[in-house]
Amino acid sequence: MAKVSMKGVIDMHVHSNPDIRIRAYDDFELMEAGIRVGARAIVIKTHQGITVDRAYLCNRHNAIVHGGDNDFQMFGSITLNRQMGGINPAAVESGLKLGGKVVWLPTASACNHLKKMGKNPDAGVACVRDGKIVPELKDVFQLVKDFDVVLGTGHVSPEECFVVVEAARAAGVKKIVVTHPEWWIVDMSLEDQLKMVRDYDVLLERCYAQNMGGGKYKSNLPSNLEVIQTVGYKNVMISTDGGYMADHGIPEDQLRYMTHDIQMGLLNLTE
Repeated sequence: MAKVSMKGVIDMHVHSNPDIRIRAYDDFELMEAGIRVGARAIVIKTHQGITVDRAYLCNRHNAIVHGGDNDFQMFGSITLNRQMGGINPAAVESGLKLGGKVVWLPTASACNHLKKMGKNPDAGVACVRDGKIVPELKDVFQLVKDFDVVLGTGHVSPEECFVVVEAARAAGVKKIVVTHPEWWIVDMSLEDQLKMVRDYDVLLERCYAQNMGGGKYKSNLPSNLEVIQTVGYKNVMISTDGGYMADHGIPEDQLRYMTHDIQMGLLNLTE
């Protein structure tokens, strides 16, 4: 494997402890790892709701312990699962006023997620009913627009995703990221990913591996390479890679764009 510098990398989708499912790092360990490799920023995510307060504490810890000798920043997010009351504009508003940078639609509570896991989808948090977004989403979209943050599509189905994205664009939402469309829970076809980019100019968030359940993971490398070739690297945001794409012909300038430049714009950061 080629040696790839992590300098300036930004990962906008990292799960850390504390969490119901044990993760590789806790927040402080993740922050320290990011600082060690020269990362610019990380957005921490939880299926349990909100990470904005955790990000604040990490940044205070960084300032106290490291005294401003790095430019690393941790950012928080809001995930609209049942723990947050589902599609809850009040929770979104609070989270964004506290500095949240990403609002994810339901993940583990999405009707599609429950259906794929063999559970009752009617117990989930609906984003779409009768082919239209639920009324509460209009207020969420307005907040996302007003605070100029990112809307992540979570674990909704491809069919729901098209409805949601069209409505979000009509509401003036500028920053839309389709959350790991390759994951078997979401399972968006290459044709639909291309259509999504072509019709709505969204970003596709792609990860190196996907959780198949039972502790098993599947490499997305062939699919990722195909998507970059088909869609174009400027609409592909890499959340996790580890250098594999550099070993398969992706030029360094394109790698930087997918792991740094896109994210800088989404988070309104400057060099």
